[in-house]
Amino acid sequence: MTEVLGVTELRVRYGGIEAVKGLSLTVAQGEIVTLIGANGAGKTSTLKSIVGLVPPASGSVQIFGKSIAGVPTHRLSGWGVQLVPEGRAIFGGLSVRENLLLGAYAHRDPERIERGLARTRALFPRLGERLDQDAGTLSGGEQQMLAIARALMAEPKLLLLDEPSLGLAPKIVGEVFAAIREIAAGGLTILLVEQNTRLALQTAHRAYVLVTGELVLSGAAAELARDERVKAAYLGEEIRA
Repeated sequence: MTEVLGVTELRVRYGGIEAVKGLSLTVAQGEIVTLIGANGAGKTSTLKSIVGLVPPASGSVQIFGKSIAGVPTHRLSGWGVQLVPEGRAIFGGLSVRENLLLGAYAHRDPERIERGLARTRALFPRLGERLDQDAGTLSGGEQQMLAIARALMAEPKLLLLDEPSLGLAPKIVGEVFAAIREIAAGGLTILLVEQNTRLALQTAHRAYVLVTGELVLSGAAAELARDERVKAAYLGEEIRA
């Protein structure tokens, strides 16, 4: 399988605090790979470093075999990379349609834009009904759907999702993750950061487990779901390598 993302010995520091400690991971074309761990494990820092928002202290990130070193974050959209950040970061004063069009800013191709809008309507029918509504008036779940749909407007090859279930009601979480599975079934490569470990492992093909910035476990998601150390983590106990 073609490697879409390769992270090698990544270290991320904020002053004297090392948030990510020598992490290596890969994501192959068409995979859903999840990065799991408690708050402060270094998951979001990893995503930010992958897209260049936080420069790594050391290590490397390669996308389709090319290093992102020195590449501005906004240029990575042209490489086919999109990040849906924690907290959604939608523009509340703009309409749903305007938010979606911002996702397509890099290509501005009318046919591709219409294809993206049609895809949004198919994946998230409630967004299709609210295209002219201010995004700030949407529910939290609808805003999360909009954040994902906006990223898809760029027709990415690699989608990074940061805590898509955060703050959502269980029914809405189910809808959002059903859409994520449908997107992946279409061949999109996904790196998923998610605190809901059970849901993440049910969704992903493979998983990496971080504890205070260090990789402690990795493997097939189904196998990790049966691992006693991961089961212990559900109960708040420390995972030990």
